[in-house]
Amino acid sequence: MSVLLNFAIFPTDKGASVSQYVSKVLDFIRDSGVSYRLNPMGTTIETETMQEALEVVNKAYLILEPLADRIYATINIDARKGPIGRMDSKISSIENKIGKVNL
Repeated sequence: MSVLLNFAIFPTDKGASVSQYVSKVLDFIRDSGVSYRLNPMGTTIETETMQEALEVVNKAYLILEPLADRIYATINIDARKGPIGRMDSKISSIENKIGKVNL
């Protein structure tokens, strides 16, 4: 199974720039060994199980919880039976079709 989970999580009570808090979460994700890609609006991870993906989000929350009184999070999930590697293959599929008209 391939679980793609895109999420954003950050404190809302720390001012306009929260990159120092988000970087703590990214340090954890990088060290976890989970495949990930940072994007301007969040981070996408790919795991083999839903439980593993949700554990990453929970651990991210636990990193921020002692540092903030209020934490905001959004999550989008795409779970599909089959092999992992969709984080790259989904993008490649679209890029290969750009400029081709197939109506």
